Amino acid sequence: MRIILLGSPGAGKGTLAAEIERKYPVAHISTGDIFRENVKNNTQLGLKAREYLESGRLVPDDIVIAMMEDRLREPDCEKGFILDGFPRTVPQAEALDRILTELHLELDGVVILDVNEETVVNRLSSRRVCRNCGAIYNLFFRPSAKGDLCEKCGGEIYQREDDREEVVLSRLKIFYEQTAPLVDYYGKRHMLSRLSAERSGHNHSLLEELEEAVGISE
Repeated sequence: MRIILLGSPGAGKGTLAAEIERKYPVAHISTGDIFRENVKNNTQLGLKAREYLESGRLVPDDIVIAMMEDRLREPDCEKGFILDGFPRTVPQAEALDRILTELHLELDGVVILDVNEETVVNRLSSRRVCRNCGAIYNLFFRPSAKGDLCEKCGGEIYQREDDREEVVLSRLKIFYEQTAPLVDYYGKRHMLSRLSAERSGHNHSLLEELEEAVGISE
């Protein structure tokens, strides 16, 4: 399975990717994880990216693409991968086409998770994270049994700044602006499938719907 997962913050990409990983031997490749790994290891690309991350600026396409190319060439990607957070722009999508051609690989499909704005705001504004171990909770769907403390390590649970309602709305605006060209790019190539991430009233799991959409089965 080689797919791109698109979706707004709070659409459930990470949750779906984890479900895919449990069933298939594929690599979940998150742009955020790649940034953190390169910065942590002080790689040449990581040092370049740190300058932008620490100043709150977007990391330029050439750095993002170089990091992604290095990652896609690692052995665990040979059996398949889920791209989460990449590509974000049409130039990144074009670069991905080049990388996959060089690796003699093809995408099975591009899946966008559709969810309405109200649902996203509710999901993210009620999300809480452990300061110590990073465990994620939700005040309504998955509260900690220990109240304001983490069940796993006893650390403090807090609301991240970018999960506040006004910040979520700003993030959504940026997502819509960035994603529209990508939807057009992959839509014209008949590679795009849209799945509802609302989940209300659905008889099949989101993973089952994704498998059907991209023509994948065990």
